[in-house]
Amino acid sequence: MTPNTRNQGALICAGAGLAALLFLIGVLQGSYWALAIPVAIFVFFVLGLSFWVGWTILTVQVEPEAEVAPPAAQTAPPQTSNSSR
Repeated sequence: MTPNTRNQGALICAGAGLAALLFLIGVLQGSYWALAIPVAIFVFFVLGLSFWVGWTILTVQVEPEAEVAPPAAQTAPPQTSNSSR
């Protein structure tokens, strides 16, 4: 792991902590927006993800499978009779 990766991890943790603090302050003050904004972000994220999955399924290019002929029936070789009685 590089120091750059660790720095990015630290920034993500700090950003999440700051967002949690702002959310908590907003909820304790009784602000409607403190709940509405995170819920709206989550809803739009889920809707965007759903649209992306649907678009991927809609536009996927599937190659038809090649027709594979069934293997020839394997029969036992003819039995030669060596009956010299």
